[in-house]
Amino acid sequence: MKTSVATIILLVISNVFMTFAWYGHLKLQNTGIIKSWPLFAVILLSWGIALLEYCFMIPANKIGFQGNGGPFSLFQLKIIQEVNSLTVFTVLAMFFFSGEKLHWNHLAAFICLVGAVCFTFIPKN
Repeated sequence: MKTSVATIILLVISNVFMTFAWYGHLKLQNTGIIKSWPLFAVILLSWGIALLEYCFMIPANKIGFQGNGGPFSLFQLKIIQEVNSLTVFTVLAMFFFSGEKLHWNHLAAFICLVGAVCFTFIPKN
């Protein structure tokens, strides 16, 4: 159980960094902080943030993978990561990007993703 929780916590942390690496520059541009930066500079900033994401993602996958003694299969790790990614993105988008709203179709998509996670844990016979 400890390994499962540690894996998920590391995945959540990595997804916070990933979300900022992918979308944070848009917020920084809107606030004027990097408005005049050339694209290559924004890419380098995002790569720096993505490096932090990898510092959490790689250990999460390593300790969580069944082949290394963890509780999750490769497919389970990936699907858990995708649900984490969208959950973290949604929370950050709603709090840091004004005008972004959560609608019923987004909730329906989340329910489908939670269903996907559930399907990955059905025993194989």
